[in-house]
This record gives sequence, C-alpha cells and structure tokens, in this order.
Amino acid sequence: MTSQTEYSVVFLTAFFANKVEHESRHCNGKGLQRQGSSSFDRVYTANQNCGHAYPTFLAVLWCAGLLCSQAPAAFAGLMYLFVRQKYFVGYLGERTQSTPGYLFGKRIILFLFLMSVAGILNYYLVFFFGSDFEIHIKTITSAISPLLLIP
Repeated sequence: MTSQTEYSVVFLTAFFANKVEHESRHCNGKGLQRQGSSSFDRVYTANQNCGHAYPTFLAVLWCAGLLCSQAPAAFAGLMYLFVRQKYFVGYLGERTQSTPGYLFGKRIILFLFLMSVAGILNYYLVFFFGSDFEIHIKTITSAISPLLLIP
C-alpha cells in the first residue's frame, strides 16, 4: 500500500511543478526565471519546501509500514499528502495561511516516527526477551490513526 502513496507523491510533485511553470510563464512570458512577481516567489518557495520534506516523509512512511503496521501507515501517508496540498495552496495566499498545514504535517510525521520506534522496540523485545507485542502495537496504532483527522 505504501507504493500507492509513493505514486501519489509523484503526481503531487508533478502538480506542484506544473503550478510553478504556469506561474513562471504567466509572470515572465518565457522560460523559468527565479526573479518574478511575489506570486511566482510564493509558488516556487512552496514547491521547494514540499520537495525538501518528501524524503523524510517517505523514509518514516516506509519504516512505519515495514516495522509496525501497513494500514495505519498508509492512512497517515495519504493524510500527509492531503495536508501538503493544503500547505501548498495556503502558501499561495499569505504565508500565515500555510501554518495549519505545516503543523498538521509535523504531527503526522511524528505519528509515523513513533510507529517506527514502536516497531523497533518490539523487535528488540522479541529478540532479547521473547515477548511479542505486535498485536497490541497494531491495535493501538489502528485506534490512534483516526485521531489524525482532528485538526
């Protein structure tokens, strides 16, 4: 399921790049220029910010899916993509409009990170003590993941 999320990242990145190109042509007439109107600068900066956040997102998404539970990780991944879209659109307005999307995205990344840590801890508990809490961890993450919908 995480590969579907990766495809969504590709499509979202292509959408953002298309917005940058459209704004560049609208403001400058030809080619991609870094100097332009403030609207071009906002689109370009939002695109760069999203592009810089995706490697971290994909790393914790894969770790959470492999080490803990795939369904809550995939749900959190799709939520993160919607939040990044909200961040991008908010950044096109005023920069303060992007703050809720940014904070919501940080919370989702933290959830995925904690899922990864729980999976690693469970691995070491099995390895050293023979105690397997995988079912409990999956139940807890499945119960907590809908709470990500609360803004």
